[in-house]
Amino acid sequence: MRILFLNPQGNFDKHDSYWTEHPDFGGQLVYVKEIASELSKLGHKVDIVTRLIKDDNFPALQGQFDMYEGLDNLRIVRLPCGITNTYLNKEQLWPYLEEWVDNIIEFYENANNSIDFATGHYGDGGLACAMLKDKKNIPYSFTGHSLGAQKFDKLEGSLETYHLLDKKYNFTQRLLAERTAIRYSDVIFVSTNQEKTEQYTHPLYKEYSKNKSFKVVPPGANTEVFAPLNEHPVSQETKQKVETVIKRDIATNRKNLSMIISASRLDPKKNHVGLLKAYGMHKELQKKANILISLRGIENAFDTYSFASDDEKAILDELMTIITQYDLKGKVSFININSQILLADTYRYLTTKKGIFTLTALYEPFGLAPIEAMSTGLPVVVTKYGGPSNVLKENNEEFGVLVDVKDLNDIALGFIKLLNNYKFYQTQGRKRVMTTYTWQIAAKKYLEKIKTLSKKRETVHIPNYFYSRSEKDLDKELLRKEYLTE
Repeated sequence: MRILFLNPQGNFDKHDSYWTEHPDFGGQLVYVKEIASELSKLGHKVDIVTRLIKDDNFPALQGQFDMYEGLDNLRIVRLPCGITNTYLNKEQLWPYLEEWVDNIIEFYENANNSIDFATGHYGDGGLACAMLKDKKNIPYSFTGHSLGAQKFDKLEGSLETYHLLDKKYNFTQRLLAERTAIRYSDVIFVSTNQEKTEQYTHPLYKEYSKNKSFKVVPPGANTEVFAPLNEHPVSQETKQKVETVIKRDIATNRKNLSMIISASRLDPKKNHVGLLKAYGMHKELQKKANILISLRGIENAFDTYSFASDDEKAILDELMTIITQYDLKGKVSFININSQILLADTYRYLTTKKGIFTLTALYEPFGLAPIEAMSTGLPVVVTKYGGPSNVLKENNEEFGVLVDVKDLNDIALGFIKLLNNYKFYQTQGRKRVMTTYTWQIAAKKYLEKIKTLSKKRETVHIPNYFYSRSEKDLDKELLRKEYLTE
């Protein structure tokens, strides 16, 4: 079979060059690459179809084709999607998606390559799949990763603030795209049952999702990259980098304490502020551990972060205020981690120091990052809100510590609980990954479902409403009214 992964954001290259340097370069890219890689290993022709970019700031993303070393059945195909001479944030891509889909159709027809199945990721990829189905009857799956309605709710959006939030995040177009992707999909892949029951039953989606086919396929860790210490020794370069940062920021009498690492992007919903407040308010925890916060492209936050984005600056300003308020200087450190290889190596190093991974997000749809940490042998303390509650607990068996991130004391007590049972949670975490959360397992589940749908050629017609580029046709009032009935 020939399977397409549609992801117009354009961030794929053979070296994963920019994955830690931009808000758009997140977990969905890892998800797409890993599933696509494993499907190609099973003998299928797989293309990650993305956007052609000719931006000198992103030289690795130039060129129509790219390949990953050792994966002959997998290629990256870059096709024009609107303006090509600059990188566009995902919120800016909506007007160009129909053009991109037409270019996809032309490319494969000119190459005389038939498409058996398409899979769309995030709202833009999902909408592109729906357009492709409308034009060529190609069956597709949708994977939302995180949906716009949940983001709107977590930002405490309301009818009064909708216009301002819509201007920044383009919620109207995103919600319409997601509804369209859901409505015309042949199957929706979700990471957990909770994702299905919590995200897709939201008032803005339930009309289209209630009779849809769902398939639960948990993502996994790349167990070669995120291998434990006994399989992959820490490089001297990583050891030196981490120890230099600790020496720079951590008080001498605290260097041998456990290190709690937060390795998510700076975003309000990731709740770095809650983590640091919980730590600052709990003296017993401070006696047992330090905090290490991973940043993208910021070498020493205590020195300067003037070149960070405005949103990142706002979070860092608040973190620095907390450090001063609770007298945490010498207990908190910041580290610049710019690749998965360095991240995995850092995790391995921290296992030698009784380290802990944490994710205190206000809501996490699935939570791949904790699984990657667990794969290296780093035990985890993670939010109970969202997918992690399924990942870290099953049939009363615990594989990590779940905490109520709305309760600062509960966050702190979660760390104490893990530190008091460190070896248990370390062993449980690694066991959970190897039995349930690998990409090989995920790809086989994907393939099982795709095979049953690839011959299906359903004729659909998507109303012009969903293709509209006109503000007046976006039916914003419909979306807003649904919040009144929530």
